[in-house]
Amino acid sequence: MTSSPPHQAPGFASLALNPTTLANLQQLGYLQMTPIQAAALPPALLGHDLIAQASTGSGKTAAFGLALLARLNPRCFGVQALVLCPTRELADQVSAEIRRLARAEENIKVVTLCGGVPLRGQAQSLSHGAHIVVGTPGRVMDHLERKHLALDQLNTLVLDEADRMLDMGFFDDIATVARQCPKNRQTLLFSATYPEGIAKLSQQFMKEPQRITVQAQHSAGKIEQRWYEVKSSERLHAVSLLLAHFRPESSIAFCNTKQQCRDLVAVLQAQGFSALALYGELEQRERDQVLVQFANRSCSVLVATDVAARGLDIADLAAVINVDVTPDSEVHIHRIGRTGRGDAEGLALNLVSMDEMGSVGKIEVLQGRASQWSPLSDLTPTGSGPLVPPMATIQIIGGRKEKIRAGDVLGALTGDMGFSREQVGKINVNEFSTYVAVQRGIAAQVVSRLNAGRVKGKSVKARLVTD
Repeated sequence: MTSSPPHQAPGFASLALNPTTLANLQQLGYLQMTPIQAAALPPALLGHDLIAQASTGSGKTAAFGLALLARLNPRCFGVQALVLCPTRELADQVSAEIRRLARAEENIKVVTLCGGVPLRGQAQSLSHGAHIVVGTPGRVMDHLERKHLALDQLNTLVLDEADRMLDMGFFDDIATVARQCPKNRQTLLFSATYPEGIAKLSQQFMKEPQRITVQAQHSAGKIEQRWYEVKSSERLHAVSLLLAHFRPESSIAFCNTKQQCRDLVAVLQAQGFSALALYGELEQRERDQVLVQFANRSCSVLVATDVAARGLDIADLAAVINVDVTPDSEVHIHRIGRTGRGDAEGLALNLVSMDEMGSVGKIEVLQGRASQWSPLSDLTPTGSGPLVPPMATIQIIGGRKEKIRAGDVLGALTGDMGFSREQVGKINVNEFSTYVAVQRGIAAQVVSRLNAGRVKGKSVKARLVTD
């Protein structure tokens, strides 16, 4: 069965949620349901299994988060819900969102289980009891094998970004975990696209799932799309022309291969652009550093493959550049949907060689409109000087392990060190490092004052993070 959301999105009050949850949603500013929430929540709250097609940024986390919280017994400290995610970043985002949604309840404990951090600390958290576990398949399996994690009280299994997990070769891991869950659980599967493996998963592990598809289109007025025909040899240089002409403060440039990512970053950096690459083989530490710099406005261009960029939800993205046209027209829709979020308008710039014209035709059919073509010769540099990001990132050695909090860093910078709140941007506290964005012009000064001063009464080491 396929259902489509109503045209006028209803409010959350139309759902069978308890009054404290509704009051919390009001406080969080969740007034109207997004299309995926309006379509998925009623059947999910009734206990049906679901296969829901929805992309990052569509509000899907709240859709499954509210459903699993509604079935939770806070007085029982067994794991009652498990959310499997493809990447650590997505698992962290999902955990944070579920904690926000659960604020109305007393002491709901959410534990995140991902690779890249020691097993011991995670095992300790689980031994104190948990209501909800969010994790990547491999690390969840590790804890199941070591008997740190028991799923006998589970009532909800969520597979988030299931297509991405299948892309990454997690089918067998998902199957192993699903077999250890009680038979009478509810299973909620969310996926941006619908590859063959999804049908196989649903046949093996779901009970008469309802199929929900929310139109992944964007209104023509919200995202301005422009198409440029290029020869393959001029493609990378054309990206520089687009950046110099449109001057987006932040943009993601999508490439179809890792090698194209590396080549483009080298070209852009040589021309003075602040660009970083994100692709599958990066170590977690490098990946974290790249994402922090892009999200906090210290880097203008993130050059990424589709697989590496899935699960990222970057707010206020000015432009998406398709360096290569993707042969999958649905993936094109998800790529460009990262710009023009909320009330903002977005820009999608597409470079196409003659042998990619067939893919453009498929995209036109899916979008229901013809492409707007412009000549490369229209692109002339605007503004004065190179495109420079407004912020710079400083790394402080020491993070959660040293009990550093964002407020401690902000307090030190705006207290004894004499900087204003407006000069400081996002502060990210990781396990062993803290990253702080500051206005570019004062970065060197901030580094020297941090190295000479104290954070939380202790001396710290700080350095400027460069491309």
